[in-house]
Amino acid sequence: MTAALAGVRVIDRSGPQGNYCGKLFAELGADVILVEPPDGTALRREPPFVAGCDGDPEASLSFVAYNTSKRSVRLDLDQAAGQEILRDLARGADLMIETDPPGRAVARGIGYEDLAKRSPRLVVTSITPFGQAGPYSEYPADDLTCLAFGGLLSLGGYADGPPVQAAGHQAYAAGNVFAAVASMLALLQADVSGRGQHIDVSVQECVVAGLETAIQFSDLEGHVRGRTGGVTRRAGMGIFACRDGHIFLLASGLGEQFWAGLLNWLDDEGAAGVEALRTDAWSVDSHLETDEAKDTFLSVFGAFCRQHDKAELYHQAQKWRVPLCPVNSVKDVVSSKQLAHRQFFVDHPLPHGGTALMPGAPYRLSQTPWRMTRPAPRLGQHTGEVLSELGYSPGRIASLHRTGVI
Repeated sequence: MTAALAGVRVIDRSGPQGNYCGKLFAELGADVILVEPPDGTALRREPPFVAGCDGDPEASLSFVAYNTSKRSVRLDLDQAAGQEILRDLARGADLMIETDPPGRAVARGIGYEDLAKRSPRLVVTSITPFGQAGPYSEYPADDLTCLAFGGLLSLGGYADGPPVQAAGHQAYAAGNVFAAVASMLALLQADVSGRGQHIDVSVQECVVAGLETAIQFSDLEGHVRGRTGGVTRRAGMGIFACRDGHIFLLASGLGEQFWAGLLNWLDDEGAAGVEALRTDAWSVDSHLETDEAKDTFLSVFGAFCRQHDKAELYHQAQKWRVPLCPVNSVKDVVSSKQLAHRQFFVDHPLPHGGTALMPGAPYRLSQTPWRMTRPAPRLGQHTGEVLSELGYSPGRIASLHRTGVI
C-alpha cells in the first residue's frame, strides 16, 4: 500500500518543542530528515534513558519515542557552509519545521524569506513558546512555563493545594499537533497555488485553546475557574477507591435512568444500606450537593466499591447501563485488551539492541496506513547518504566532515 504522504520531504530542524510534529509526518510516509547540531538535538540528553545507559545520547527514550522513522543529518548551522547545505536541503523539501527563537534563523540567512527565494513552494513552520511577535516573543520557556502562561496549570491539582503539572510534555504535544494540522493545510494550499508560507505557532496559544469554557466564564460572568481536584460536587459522582485502585462514577445529574440503574445494581448485589438512597430527595440537585448526601452515598457505594476490583465494577456497570470507568494505571493501559485488539502498541528496536513498546497512531487509514519505517537514528547516521542525494561528491563530503560542518 502507498503511504499517505509518500513523496513529501520534511526538514525537521526542531528541538524538543517540535520533534513530535516531524514524527507525525514521518510515520505517514514522508521522508523526514532530522537536522541536528554537532552535539545532537537537546532531546538526546533528556531522561529517562535505556537501563544502564544513563547520559548516552543514543539511549534517551524521549528521543527514541519522538524520532522514529526519520533520517539524521549532523550539521553546524553556525558555519556558512552549514547554512548553505540547509538551503540546498530546502530546495528539494516541501516543509521545514523549526523551533529557533524568533530572529535567529533570519540572522543566519536561513529564515523563511531567505529560503523562499530559492524554494517558493516551501512551507516553514516555526514552533515557539510565545510566537514570532509580541512582548514575550523572545523569552525562553519550557513546557511547564507554557502550561503556566496558557492558564492550564492553574486548573490542575487539588482545590486546597498548589497547581499541579500534568504528566508529560502536554504543552509541547498540543503545539506539535496544531503545528502538524496547520502544516498539512499549508502544503495543500502550496499544491494549488505553487506558493508556500510561514506558519507561526505559539505553544502558549495552543494551551489556551484547551481551556474549554474557562474563557467564556471569565468573559460573561466574571468568574475565574479554579482547581476542583479532590472535590466531590454532588453525591453519586466522583472517584471512589476499590479493591485494586480507583474508579470514576457519574450516576447523578445526567437523568434519573442512571440513578435507577445504579440502585438496581446495588440491590442485585445485596449491597448494605441501598434503601437509604431510594427517597425522593435523591432526585433534587440541592440535596445531592449537601455534605449529608455525599456522606450517605459514600457510606453505601464506597463500602460496596471496596469489595470489588475495578475491572469487575466496570463490566458490571456496563450491564446495568451505569456510567463508570476504571482509573487505569500505566500497567493497565499496556495490558489493555482493547488496545491490544487494535494493535496500538508497536514493539520497536532500540539503538543499543532489544526492543520497547511504543504507542502507535490513534487513527486508522484504510488505504494509506500509518507505520514506523525505521528506528530513531543515531546522530548524523544519514549525513553522507542525504548529501549524496543532493549531488555532493565523496570528496566534498569528506572535506565538510574534516572541517566539522557535518
